[in-house]
Amino acid sequence: MEIDIVSEEENPILHRRDVRFEVVHEDATPSRLSVRDSLAAKLNKDANEVVVHAVDTKYGMRKSIGYAKVYDTPEQAREVEQEYMLERNKIGVEEDAEVDAEAEEA
Repeated sequence: MEIDIVSEEENPILHRRDVRFEVVHEDATPSRLSVRDSLAAKLNKDANEVVVHAVDTKYGMRKSIGYAKVYDTPEQAREVEQEYMLERNKIGVEEDAEVDAEAEEA
């Protein structure tokens, strides 16, 4: 899977960058999480700072286009993004599981 950044737009009010990208893949459309991890690596960011909103593939093509928001910190992502989008991108899920495990032990 190869990711190319098509455009980036700064959004200083929300402490993020809006990124449009293109993914060239060999097999089926890659999962949201694999795209998020690859995009985070390309941008030198933590995976919890990247929220992938869309990955669209035209029928029969080996190329997808997508849209993501790259935040300065994971906390800012959790403040701004809607819950369903955080769940789709598995942001904050690990911390919630750790808190639940600690509460059960007590």
